[in-house]
Amino acid sequence: MKRDSRLSSVLHALLHMAEHPDKPMTSEELATCMNTNPVVVRRTMGLLREQGLVTSARGHAGGWRIAADLGTVTLRQLHDVLGEPAVFAIGNRSENPSCLVEQAVNAALDDAFRDAEALLLERFSEVSLADLAADFKRRHQAWRDRKG
Repeated sequence: MKRDSRLSSVLHALLHMAEHPDKPMTSEELATCMNTNPVVVRRTMGLLREQGLVTSARGHAGGWRIAADLGTVTLRQLHDVLGEPAVFAIGNRSENPSCLVEQAVNAALDDAFRDAEALLLERFSEVSLADLAADFKRRHQAWRDRKG
């Protein structure tokens, strides 16, 4: 089953944008960072623009910029902006809903999936873009220190 990596891709793009706050990034530049097509970038960034998280400008000096305070934007907010994609790629079998075994299995799995999703979304609410940016800066500095 294919994984939905849009949240990871959006976070990747936003962190690149945060590293260049004075310079807008084009869809082509972001597509290179995200290893995707510029059309996908424009579609995704359009969702963020509708929520006031990014701005865009056309023309020679145009591109995308972060418009929100990194400390106020959470992973949960971005997950919601992306249309609340399914958190898990696994799910219940529903080939024979009248089967009592399938009903028992699905009831047990439903509770586990619901609990796990609630826990994950709660954690998403606790992590901001500023947290990720700070972690990136720590990792980058450690990498530079190792390289000498």
